[in-house]
Amino acid sequence: MKLIRTRNDPPQAAAAGTVPRHTWKLLVVDDEPDMLALTRMSLKGFRFADRDLEIIEASSFLEAREMFSRHKDIAVALVDVVMETDDAGLRLVEYIRKDLGNAMVRLIIRTGQPGIAPERFVIDHYDIDDYKDKTELTATHLYTAVRSAIKSYRDLRSIDLNRVGLQHVLAAAPDIYRISNRSLNQFFQGVLTQIVGLCNLSDSSFIATNDGVIATFDEREATLQAASGRLDNKEGFERIRAQCTQAILTGQAPDMLRKDAYVVPLKVQNKPIGFVYIEPTHDLDASDRALISMMAQQCSNALENLRLHVDLTRSYDHMIDMLARIAEFKDSATGSHINRIDRYTRLVAIEMGLSEEEAAHVGRASRLHDVGKIGIPDAILRKPGRLDEAEYAIVRTHTGIGKSILDNDAYLATACDIATHHHERWDGTGYPEGRPSREFALATRIVSVIDVFDALISRRPYKEPWSVQDAAAEVERGAGTQFDPAVVAAVMKLLRSGIFDPIIDAARQQNSSPESFLPAGD
Repeated sequence: MKLIRTRNDPPQAAAAGTVPRHTWKLLVVDDEPDMLALTRMSLKGFRFADRDLEIIEASSFLEAREMFSRHKDIAVALVDVVMETDDAGLRLVEYIRKDLGNAMVRLIIRTGQPGIAPERFVIDHYDIDDYKDKTELTATHLYTAVRSAIKSYRDLRSIDLNRVGLQHVLAAAPDIYRISNRSLNQFFQGVLTQIVGLCNLSDSSFIATNDGVIATFDEREATLQAASGRLDNKEGFERIRAQCTQAILTGQAPDMLRKDAYVVPLKVQNKPIGFVYIEPTHDLDASDRALISMMAQQCSNALENLRLHVDLTRSYDHMIDMLARIAEFKDSATGSHINRIDRYTRLVAIEMGLSEEEAAHVGRASRLHDVGKIGIPDAILRKPGRLDEAEYAIVRTHTGIGKSILDNDAYLATACDIATHHHERWDGTGYPEGRPSREFALATRIVSVIDVFDALISRRPYKEPWSVQDAAAEVERGAGTQFDPAVVAAVMKLLRSGIFDPIIDAARQQNSSPESFLPAGD
């Protein structure tokens, strides 16, 4: 992957004047105005890793605590021991480390009365990084102490950012072969955090992909997937979206982005489908750029895995729809019934604690509950009026036929269980095996209930549609004998809440259409 580097500062950046985008924050806590002034003078012009120093001042424990509440990114605190009390500085150290839980800020104790807080005692009992007598802190020594502390802070932050990034990546790794949008976003956020750490605490980076997964830049659109810092909002993303998109599509360096920013293409099958944009705090060397390119390649690989996953899922969904359409072709009056069963099943599954993803899978599987009717003779399926006992015995074989169609694919295991056992009863008197339905999957027990409910409220050649109230009463009478009582309770709750109303309205519309008068077997 080739990194595209920007060429110029954007006009708005040039107009910003001398205000730096990134600074190292030094909190100086001292109740002597002369010491505050001397510190400012000694550190005038201080610069480290292309960042200036921002000095924040406080003259007491309470003021320093207030500064920590305002500034979450203080790198170093230079703390006097004796202020409003003899141990005010030490109490501040305890507050920072214990109450705030801030282990990142580097703490330098500075005292003009070393006897009050002996050096060894303070070092042994307080989590500080340096102890200085004010008399030994010449301008040079102060500069050296602050520079060393800032360097330590930078390195600790980089390590911590990479640790967090690695946690995201590792958490997403187990799902890489059954990847979902959730695990992909987690993976992206982890890689982004790694890159931010690599770029020395830049607060402005993000990963974007075109429409999230598989679309290309054909329509020159990009959708944000992970972000940090100033760009972690719609306005920040919009500021650079068009420029980055154009850079990826043309390979030309953009003119209007910040100087020394980088745009890295994400490609799938050699086609650009997104980008990584970073604004590092200093120019990246060759090894840094190579590492970022490698991370971008991993993002592209993850996108390719997701594309393959989506394609495979769509193929399976298409197969399910095909089989459902074949069953509908044999039994045209139940085509709309199949669609309604799918919708009912998803809602009931979620009500009973399944995730939306699991409920969607169960809903798709429910579409094949009567696929075995493919093997039932048309003369029986399309017979006007009720079936006799021999004909009904033939219809009952559709569960075994469904099992033989669906039994050889692990993806269709749920559909197979539904097609085979949705006529089993809670009391064990159903068919084909006569086993209690509690022994079968929840999805199967759900379809058992809603299949009957929808059939009752639908017109058939041998009956008029029942009212919703009568159908609900019939289903409730079957709780504990024909149906799983817990499923019935969930169905009744959704029915009475009105959530089923759009599906029921669809059944009523079908009842009034000419198609509803065609012969059909349930």
